[in-house]
Amino acid sequence: MVSQCQQPKKAMQHLTARRVAGLLSRRGVAAFSSSGVKMASHGHGGVTEQTDMSVPLYWDRLDTPLPDRPYKDTLSDADKSLKQKEKGPWNSLSKEEKLALYRLTFNETYAEMKKPTGEWKTVLGGIFFFIGFTGLVVLWQRYYVYPPHPRTLDDEWQAMQVKRMLDMRVNPVEGFSAKWDYEKGQWK
Repeated sequence: MVSQCQQPKKAMQHLTARRVAGLLSRRGVAAFSSSGVKMASHGHGGVTEQTDMSVPLYWDRLDTPLPDRPYKDTLSDADKSLKQKEKGPWNSLSKEEKLALYRLTFNETYAEMKKPTGEWKTVLGGIFFFIGFTGLVVLWQRYYVYPPHPRTLDDEWQAMQVKRMLDMRVNPVEGFSAKWDYEKGQWK
């Protein structure tokens, strides 16, 4: 017979083994899904790296004049010496050096960001393409899908209908027949 003291030990060992297995399985999943690991994207063969959105990022945007970090993080020796020179008086810097300092912090100027692109041509071309394609579909449907026009829409039929309505004197006070001169045989 098992003593009461041994039963809790077995239960604790079983519980501990379950926790260790759960911990190992979670760590295994975390190792394959961390942001630093490169993964194949949905079987396309391309390798992508996930971006860590918790660190400061650089982007050129008109509504955000100062990005979170400079454009160039790693500086060459020439860039480092230029940064040291920046700490001194700016009158001693040449125009090219000032421009190089600007390019260390920013990728594009506001003028370069505002420069018009040719994207409107692509959008307009796409719109015209789809309008033309829709017109071709409607034309195809008109000839091959829809039934022919009824005979009541022909000009001859409508002329006979008008003559019949005049002979019947339809709406003679203010309507159709009121606008016809029966003595002269023409419209008033």
